Amino acid sequence: MARMTGSWLSGPSAALPKDQQREQDYPGQLLGLPQNGPGSLATTGKRVLALMIDWFTAMGVAMLLVGENPLESSNLSAYTLIVWFVVGVLCVTLFSFTPGQYIAGLQVARVDAPKRVGIVRALSRQLLLVFIAPALVTDVDNRGLQDRATQTAVVRSR
Repeated sequence: MARMTGSWLSGPSAALPKDQQREQDYPGQLLGLPQNGPGSLATTGKRVLALMIDWFTAMGVAMLLVGENPLESSNLSAYTLIVWFVVGVLCVTLFSFTPGQYIAGLQVARVDAPKRVGIVRALSRQLLLVFIAPALVTDVDNRGLQDRATQTAVVRSR
């Protein structure tokens, strides 16, 4: 039992394979990302800011779709989620960032190859984000489960 609980009580680095459990000087070093500037891992605050911008923008669009008395509509939250989901998949596929990420100076990048994110990774990433919990569980590089599963990272663009 101690071995099972030790893997999650020991922190995010305990989940790494034995050969990757070495120390790094800064988050993203093992991924080959720079410490500062463009291409470095985004901070949690900037990622939350980008998410809030995206969510409130999606809510505004959903209010326009609902029409009359949008705040009294029982479907507003469902429309907001659908708009947020579709915008997230399309924008990350086409541009590598959502509108909120663009405003916050962030973008989604692949960590396994210098290529675009693509529709499959963007769709998978957004599906995992719908459940919120994957974003709350992070690794030593402060990447959520949705980023680990899709081999992506949210990095600074400027």
